[in-house]
Amino acid sequence: MSKETIAVKAKEVEEVAEQLKNSVSAIVVDYRGLTVEEVTDLRKQLREAGVKMRVIKNKIMVRAAEKAGYDDLKPVFAGPTAVAFSEEDPVAPAKILANFAKTAEALELKGGMIEGKVASLETVQEYATMPSREELLATIANLLQAPVRNVAYAVKAVAEKGDEDAA
Repeated sequence: MSKETIAVKAKEVEEVAEQLKNSVSAIVVDYRGLTVEEVTDLRKQLREAGVKMRVIKNKIMVRAAEKAGYDDLKPVFAGPTAVAFSEEDPVAPAKILANFAKTAEALELKGGMIEGKVASLETVQEYATMPSREELLATIANLLQAPVRNVAYAVKAVAEKGDEDAA
């Protein structure tokens, strides 16, 4: 291998290692057997959630995982590998990929890294069933609004009862 090729690969390892370090989650999948339309649809869903999916050579991923401190992640880098990186929502990649795998049986989740820890396939599937950040925030907002709403209904009922008694 020429020095230029080695330099290019070393740079790619550095970039992927940095992407792993900056991500809150990175889910590894085997995409073999997906049609072009399915891959396009999957990438669109991931992009809408702020998730980037890359197809990366396994040797590059192994070296990047070592460099980023995720040595236990190396066994999942076998066969055709794509990695979905999220820098914001740790649940989004797992949720989108697991839901997509229900309809596209060719997509196989392998494992990954979630919030700085290597995650097994089972852990990734558990995260996939968790509500997203937006769903949690909506639930909290509803919980906070409920007491105020109940007080407003009570005040309104008392006011209406007072109007009835005055008449």
